[in-house]
Amino acid sequence: MVKQWFVLNTLTGQELKAQKSILARIQLERMEEYIGRCIIPTEKVTEKKNGRKRTMTKRVFPGYLLAELALYDESAPVDEYGRKAIYERTWQYLRETPGLIGFVGGDRPVPLKKSEVDAILLDKPAGAPDAERPKVDFAVDETVKIIDGAFMGLTGQVSMVDPDKDKLKVEVNIFNRKVQVDVESWQLEKVAIEETFESLKP
Repeated sequence: MVKQWFVLNTLTGQELKAQKSILARIQLERMEEYIGRCIIPTEKVTEKKNGRKRTMTKRVFPGYLLAELALYDESAPVDEYGRKAIYERTWQYLRETPGLIGFVGGDRPVPLKKSEVDAILLDKPAGAPDAERPKVDFAVDETVKIIDGAFMGLTGQVSMVDPDKDKLKVEVNIFNRKVQVDVESWQLEKVAIEETFESLKP
């Protein structure tokens, strides 16, 4: 049987529950031919706060799983619409999985392309540690307030983001002149829309 990678949709926050159920029942229900790997793509994100570095694992696609499945019967003839037959065992197995909503793509999901799978699974050599990516939650042109450092208390707009170094440039007004200052993400906080409008008032 040919296994291909598909994207499964789960209830919010139930990715792990669905993954464990899929993997735990494979041997019990003798589904080794139909069900392969099932993963929750994650990445390690670093965050600096108050000068301290913290690393956390973050789900890349919240609400989704990647599963290697024999879903379509490649040996059977196609129907009058040119569609391949679906293995009912695979379909029913997934239907009975708690926390799982269904396939991305509906009743006739399209498998992921090899290039899409490689981008997720083969991004690093087997056994290599997860690369840590700095956590930067700010975007260019976003209004922020500096809450630490020499420019504490100033409000400005983000003009550049460097996620690899967890640093940003913020344009602020100093002595009635616009100046770009360098800050780290932990030294900033987002400014609410209401505060932004207030700052624009004369």
